[in-house]
Amino acid sequence: MTFHNPEYLFLLLLLIPIVFWYVWELHKSDASLQISAHRNLKQFPQSKKIKLRHIPFVLRILVIACLIIALARPQASNSWRTQNTEGIDIMMALDISSTMLAGDIKPTRLEAAKSVATEFILSRPNDNIGLVIFARESFTQCPLTTDHAVLVNLFNGVNNGMIEDGTAIGLGLANAVNRIKDGKSKSKVIILLTDGSNNSGDIAPITAAEIAKTFGIRIYTIGVGTHGVINIPVSTPMGIQYQRVQSEFDAKSLENIANLTGGKYFGATDNSKLRNIYQEIDKLEKTRIKIQQYSKKDEQFYLFSIFAFVFLILEILLRNTVFRKIP
Repeated sequence: MTFHNPEYLFLLLLLIPIVFWYVWELHKSDASLQISAHRNLKQFPQSKKIKLRHIPFVLRILVIACLIIALARPQASNSWRTQNTEGIDIMMALDISSTMLAGDIKPTRLEAAKSVATEFILSRPNDNIGLVIFARESFTQCPLTTDHAVLVNLFNGVNNGMIEDGTAIGLGLANAVNRIKDGKSKSKVIILLTDGSNNSGDIAPITAAEIAKTFGIRIYTIGVGTHGVINIPVSTPMGIQYQRVQSEFDAKSLENIANLTGGKYFGATDNSKLRNIYQEIDKLEKTRIKIQQYSKKDEQFYLFSIFAFVFLILEILLRNTVFRKIP
């Protein structure tokens, strides 16, 4: 049951002070009679009339409560809903090379990428999503799954140093293609995020993209970070030291990969742009949902109005007959 005007239900709180007032007045109106002893009075039980003398007040409370509920307009709904959903397969390929520790995107490129990607995952509850990470080599952190809680936990566990340093974009793409190509969904997508150019691995990025194209897989590529000199944290015997390196990624190669597979290339130089990119991908790859909905609501306020009327008549009758007070 739902209510068209639920705010009127707060009026039910007024019944609390009314009950307190009744109890207080009842206590004040108690009569007293002086007698020598009351021990013999205990053998005389209270009459039923005394025990039931509060019924008129209870009926009045019920009258007020029913009228308030009627004002709130209770409604019974009779509805059915049919929803057919078809999720898509999404494989995320994430670069975890040392340059992803640069702080030009706060707190670091890698942490920003993980945070925004987690938001994207949680916004796609119907999709099969997996994760491949790569540096000089590549491995699958999480296969395609609809258990996004597990995926997010594995995503949060990703850190630099899990793989030997380097940037094998082609190897990462090939691994993602291998994981997604046999999926049952009609739509298959790879989201590749990197901040460098391919310098490792035996598979060229464009070759991996051609393989993806043969399986009908679209690739969205994201080049993350700013161009120029950046500071990279490096572990040394003296602790963490920062090394200045030139930041650049092969935007042309990433663009060719995306165009070849029917995807799109994006450049992210700060947190807001990175978030906007995932939001745009979310719009481009909307899950198809077919909904048939029917809803009918029946007013139920008249039932409570009838109850209020019945309780009121009962109260008047009882107060003027059985529980009539003689001055």
